[in-house]
Amino acid sequence: MAEDRGAFTAATGRQLEAAGRDKPRYRRYQYDLIAPHCGRTILEVGAGLGEFAEQFDDVDRLVLTDVDPGAVELMARRFAGRPEVQTRTLALGVAPELEEPVDSVVAINVLEHIEDDAGALRSLATAVQPGGSIVLWVPGYQQLYGEFDRKVGHVRRYTPATLASAVRRAGLDVELVKPVNLLGGIAWWLTVRRGGSTSPDSKLVAVFDRFVVPVTRALERVMRPPFGQSVLCVARVRA
Repeated sequence: MAEDRGAFTAATGRQLEAAGRDKPRYRRYQYDLIAPHCGRTILEVGAGLGEFAEQFDDVDRLVLTDVDPGAVELMARRFAGRPEVQTRTLALGVAPELEEPVDSVVAINVLEHIEDDAGALRSLATAVQPGGSIVLWVPGYQQLYGEFDRKVGHVRRYTPATLASAVRRAGLDVELVKPVNLLGGIAWWLTVRRGGSTSPDSKLVAVFDRFVVPVTRALERVMRPPFGQSVLCVARVRA
């Protein structure tokens, strides 16, 4: 699948060589929202450099995939000392072929790249135990769609309603769907939608991670945001 080399950079605006822990507070914020819905065996699709996945440090089995072979090679080196972790190349929208099904699938900023999103979810469901979960984190709200989205190949941004629709069309049950990261949504509107930014600004990302993410976490403990930069969804595979 050499033709997919460079897919990580095309989809994120980041270089493979930038394999350090970017946005550590934001990654932990995501993890704290996603991990409670995951079982002991997990498949992450579109895992990139494994920066989110390395937080799963107490699981029985962790299968990490990406469409970019270069990213998979880096993940293999990153997790070389963890025998419970497997890495492999997997194209978007293709049904994973696993030795055994997993309890949960995690897909962070993946589904928006796929035209047939319901079909992709049906494919992912084939890798999940009956009653297991598919946890989705996708860009939120078409009003935030800007030049950066076009550049990295986003087909769409979602609302809770449109994401729930895709899940139900895939024959899955919606357990939870909600907007997240209200302040990130405001910042995205200012920098991308209005400001026309086409690539991440490392200095702004660092400021956001250090100062804005802690405030976001505090706000969302006491209120459900009316919209956000992203939408979180937990889907269940029917038993």
